[in-house]
Amino acid sequence: MRKRDVQVLLLTAPSGGGKTTICLRTIELAQARGLCVAGILSPPVEQNGVKTAIKLRDLSTGQERILARRGGEGEPRVGCWTFDPAAVAWGQKVLASLPPCDLLVIDEIGPLELEMGAGLTNALDALRGASYRLALVTVRPALVRAVIMSYAPHQG
Repeated sequence: MRKRDVQVLLLTAPSGGGKTTICLRTIELAQARGLCVAGILSPPVEQNGVKTAIKLRDLSTGQERILARRGGEGEPRVGCWTFDPAAVAWGQKVLASLPPCDLLVIDEIGPLELEMGAGLTNALDALRGASYRLALVTVRPALVRAVIMSYAPHQG
């Protein structure tokens, strides 16, 4: 695919604003039309209506890991979330080996990546390098400019 044939959509909302829900619905619609979907999704884990963890799902295989837990000890940490280094490393591998697809989903590029230089740091590289027709990328409103500035200079 030529780079000019691809489109990147940024979906922005605050934490808890429905970004992952919109991604899930978009994935369902794309797959129902026979489109190939790849990338990562970060669905919440809830107990009694409280978000207690964040999963990381490989959209090509359906495999999941617990990416972050509320509270706990360790690094990296953003706000109340402690991230599992093994799950982060797994997510990095998923992003480094994305297959060609019709729809690439990256849910989400967040403060861990953009402000701390940790987490799924190769998400923007995956976005720039993967073969896809359409990418759907989630980001919080305060980080939109950082994503655009990180992505745009590498366009050809």
